[in-house]
Parts: sequence; structure tokens; C-alpha cells
Amino acid sequence: MSKRAGLSKSRITAFEQCPKRLWLSVHRPELGVTDSSSKARLAAGNDVGAVACELHPEGVMVEAQPNLTAALETTANLLEQNHPGPIFEATFQHEGVLIRADIISRDEEGRWQLAEVKSSTGPKEYHIGDLATQVWVMEKAGIQLSGAAVRHLSRAFVLEREGDYTGLFQDAELLELVRPIAAQRPQVVAEARATLAGEEPVREPGDHCTVPFACEFSGYCSSHLPPGPQWPVTIFPNGGGKSWLAKGVTDLLELDEAALPEKHARIVRATRSGDPDHDVDGARQAMAKWAYPRAWLDFETIAFAAPRWVGTRPYQQVPFQFSVHIEEADGAVTHHEFLSLDGADPRLSCAEALMAAIPVDATVIAYNAPFEKGVLRELAAIFPNLKDGLLDMAQRTVDLLPVTRNHWYHRDQRGSWSIKAVLPTMTSLDYSSLEVKDGTGAQEAYLEAIRPDTTVERRALLGQSLKEYCAQDTWAMVAMARFLSAAG
Repeated sequence: MSKRAGLSKSRITAFEQCPKRLWLSVHRPELGVTDSSSKARLAAGNDVGAVACELHPEGVMVEAQPNLTAALETTANLLEQNHPGPIFEATFQHEGVLIRADIISRDEEGRWQLAEVKSSTGPKEYHIGDLATQVWVMEKAGIQLSGAAVRHLSRAFVLEREGDYTGLFQDAELLELVRPIAAQRPQVVAEARATLAGEEPVREPGDHCTVPFACEFSGYCSSHLPPGPQWPVTIFPNGGGKSWLAKGVTDLLELDEAALPEKHARIVRATRSGDPDHDVDGARQAMAKWAYPRAWLDFETIAFAAPRWVGTRPYQQVPFQFSVHIEEADGAVTHHEFLSLDGADPRLSCAEALMAAIPVDATVIAYNAPFEKGVLRELAAIFPNLKDGLLDMAQRTVDLLPVTRNHWYHRDQRGSWSIKAVLPTMTSLDYSSLEVKDGTGAQEAYLEAIRPDTTVERRALLGQSLKEYCAQDTWAMVAMARFLSAAG
């Protein structure tokens, strides 16, 4: 590797998160494991970037074909020809650091304004470093900048006409803020180069492994660590183990139950004894007012960064599927479901199917009910003829999660009260045999199913997998409620 090769905006960002991450990404990239959330974030960024460019049909794209050298030459030619802009992916290099600017546009005086397009709804702290690197490279390459902004999604935007994204973006102007940081880039670049030229850095895992992003090498970096206790204090939910780690206590079983708040004491007690903490009477009492019929409801939703359907906002949760098990007082259960895979706005069909499936006198039960209530209220807000019924449904919705949290704990949950963690501790049911195993998998299946190039046969298989998964979620609630209220 030459002294001045191999650095880019993203690599400097990786270096500032952790020098070891930079070194591994260059020298041992095969050790990285990219998770689903990272892939989804990248896909959202690509979609948003494409929309940002489409808003400027007069702009020109700098293609990196056949390579980045060609992109540098194309950019130089456009500037020499006094191109009015905008220019997308304009490519610049200084001191061996190469950047591709999302969008550069001319102001009234002919100077350039840089826009770094982000799929967030506001500027983030780590965006500052990204922007500083670009400002440093561009200004050192002779580009006169009058502005440098993070172009982010507007929370106030609502799609009013299909495909019309005018107003989707807002600019957070940051040039004066990032210039002092840009001035320090030579030192950062020198340190990054020294890192790449040396041996693999030594750094123990810590908070930097997840901030600002989960590092793809965290598994590799922690593989050498000795095995921790079987029941670490990190089992305590909501970061409850951090204070103990700060005191040097790592093993949950070293803690004195009598000195702990009850919510933690019951976890230690159940873990130490191996006997579940099961308050049958408390669970029965908590569910006693849930009148029959009971409608056990679960939604699957999709949230697009750049909204696809008229009337939706960035990242609005839109239901494309639901499952509901209707349970009568005599124990009889019927199942109803809805799934839309045609790519059209599913909200009206979903709302109508809900009204048809759930009796007007049913107690609606969800797991983490604020989410289901929110979906119901958003549906009510856009369909006046269904508003009263949907709002009434939201009003009748109760939550199984706090009942489970307050009246059951099995050590195999390891501090989690998600359905996936709790269900195997109560029943023989689990999700391991399902094609779709969690909410992220459901979203991935939906996105694949609505793609125009997905075959009819593949779409049918995805649809069946989605139905099986969502039905499992609602049947799981029925099974868990019955278990919670049963003695012995």
C-alpha cells in the first residue's frame, strides 16, 4: 500500500470510531459480519440519495467507471467547463484522501455549496466528521465553498402526490462549525495512515464497538476474551448491570438479593434457584377484566425513509399485515389474517379487514400495546368513515407485556421479556422452524415480495412464510396468557 493511498471519508469515519476497525476493514475485511440492520440502513441511504438526485433533473452524475480515476477526471472536466451544477458524486482528492460529494451546487456568486445527503430526520454528531473530511479535501483541492450542509429528511413532510418529493429534505448548514475540525484533518489522516502501515492495533471491546454504529468486527475482537460468567450482571434489563460492572462485579450470582430492588432481586432469585418466578394469582387478577371475546392482535409494518404512498411521512410505520386470534369464553378460537403483497398502499384494505375481523365488543390484546394502538390511531386519522370504530378498537386494546413482566420470570429469558425469549420458557413453541423468524425478517420478506422482478412462485412462498410467522405471534400470546393463569 502506497503512503498516500487507501483513505476515504468512510475509512476516516471508521478510524475515528476505532483504529482497529479501520485496520481490519483494509487488511482483514473477510472477518467482518454485516447484520441486517446495517444492510437496511445502507438500503435506506441509497433510496434517499436517489430521491435527492431526482429532485434536480438538470444535474449530472459522475460515474466511477471504469474506476475512481475516471471519476476524478470527469469532475475536473466539468469544473473546467464551468458546469452550472448540480453535480452528483463529484470526486476530489487531496493528499491521497479521496471523497465523493453527494451533491454540489453553485450559489449566485458561482461558489459551491456541498450537501451531504443523509437518511436521518436530523443531523447526527457523526455527520460532523463526515462533512469535515469533505470540506478539507474540497477546499484543499481548490474548490471555493460557501456552504456545507447535512441534507436530511424533514419530519413535517407528507407525500401529497405520488413521486413528488418536493420538500422532503431540509439542509442543516454546518460549514462554519466543521471548518475547525477540517483544519485538524491532516493530523487525523497521518494517524490513520500510521495505523494502516503498522500491525493490527490492540484495543479491547467497549462502548466504541456500538457507537455510532455496531462494528462488523466486534465478534472477531471479542473472540479472544475468556468466557464470562454463565449469568452476567448484564442480564439485568435496561442497562441495569452497568453500575455493577463499574464496581468490578460481573457475576449475577454474587449479588445479595436482599440489597437489590425487587425487579432485580426476582431475576437473581430465579436464576440462582432455577425455579421460575410465577405469580399465578397476580397474573389472573391482571387479566380478570379482559372481557370475552378476546382479540389477540399483532401487526407487521414497513417504514420507508422516502415515503412511497400518498399521505405517509418518512419512517411512518405502515401496516401491511396483521394476524388476530379471536378467543371465546368457552375456549374456542378462530383465526383471521390480512396480508398485502401487491406493493400498493395497504392501509385501507388493512383497516377494512380489521373492522370485519374484530368484534365490536372484543377486548383487543397486544404485546407492547402502544405500538398497535399507534397503528390503529394512524389508520383512524386517514379514514373518516372508519375513524370511530378504529379509535374504539384502540381504546379497547390492553397489553400482555406488563402482565408477563410483572408475573413471570424464567432464567432462560436472560433478562428479556420479548415474545421470542419468553415463549420457549412457557411452552414447546418457538420460532426456529419458521422461514421468517422476527420482525426484521418480516420486513425483508415483504420488500422482496413487492419487488417487480419477484416471481409469482417466490411471492407465494414469501406470503406463506409471513402468514405463519404473524400467526405464531398471536397464537403465542394466547398460549402465554393461558400458561400465566394456570397453576402448577
